[in-house]
Amino acid sequence: MKSTFFPGPSKVYPQVGRYMQDAFSQGILSLNHRSKEFMAICENTVRLMHEKLNIPSDYRIFFTSSSTECWEIHAQSLVAKQSHHLYNGAFGKKWFEYAKNLRPASTGVAFSYDSSVLSQLETLPKKAEWLCITQNETSNGTQVRPSDLQKIRKQFPHLLIAADATSSLGGIDVGIAHADFWHASVQKCLGLPAGLGIMICSPKAMEKAKQVNHTGVYNTLLNIAKNMEQFQTAYTPNVLGIYLLMRVLESLPTIAEVEAKLVKRRAAWHRFFAPFAQLKVLTPQESMASDTVICVQAEPSLVKEIIEKGKKEDILIGGGYGDLKPETFRIANFPAISEAEIIRLKRFLKKHVK
Repeated sequence: MKSTFFPGPSKVYPQVGRYMQDAFSQGILSLNHRSKEFMAICENTVRLMHEKLNIPSDYRIFFTSSSTECWEIHAQSLVAKQSHHLYNGAFGKKWFEYAKNLRPASTGVAFSYDSSVLSQLETLPKKAEWLCITQNETSNGTQVRPSDLQKIRKQFPHLLIAADATSSLGGIDVGIAHADFWHASVQKCLGLPAGLGIMICSPKAMEKAKQVNHTGVYNTLLNIAKNMEQFQTAYTPNVLGIYLLMRVLESLPTIAEVEAKLVKRRAAWHRFFAPFAQLKVLTPQESMASDTVICVQAEPSLVKEIIEKGKKEDILIGGGYGDLKPETFRIANFPAISEAEIIRLKRFLKKHVK
């Protein structure tokens, strides 16, 4: 049996297979998305997200096709002229480049993966409407901790903050109340098949959407929000994805319990790699290391060898990404991955690496 440690799409929860069979037998796959049955599923899913993921009750939750789609919705519907992006990796950079294509006045500053985002706040332009941060950077295994987001919120109380939690929502308590716009996908920490994005907006963000008043395209936030007042979507949604999200959330413990498990695992991974001469965690600092993606640095030839040998033993290890692609591999530390699989990977690495 294959063990996948890809940082997305990654392993789905084992119960998902049963839930998919339930969806088929119960007629969910043929459900009209304007029906009362679908609206009940959508409403229940939203309720469970608030409950299980510690999302404030006054924050709105919306569904999209992907986290990437949320970049477009944010830039068009929530930015009048300028957003400012602080990024230390490939996905944060892509978000900035996408935003700049739609809002040319937007600005961005890159910083090192071993530096804190707090050291970059002086670059914030006075006219910036939004500060955009990648809370968990999948490409290099770093994160902006909720406590740092809280500090930014306190320092700039009138600034709107947007955060990418694609590879952390459902794994840790990201601190939803410390930002106004969040986007994520289900194929990582939520342990589901790809094809469903999540967008979370604060009351301040919704007010901003009214001010920008972006209309004229189908997927504007105002149109999405109007439909979700009845727990409907603006377009025909991924009905199965929403149903599966509901079922998974029903079975999960609170986010505090999930986070405690992953933090313990992350610390164990760091201890595991410490004795290796040929491998090192790219970002070992406690204050900046991701709890959900471990990025490991090695010689390019060794990285290639590890990934290829892993495939032969049905252990799928994530390759590097962006500028770090040749010299790193990545290990997902997502909730759906079992302890037995982790033990298997550690034995494999001990066997093949000094």
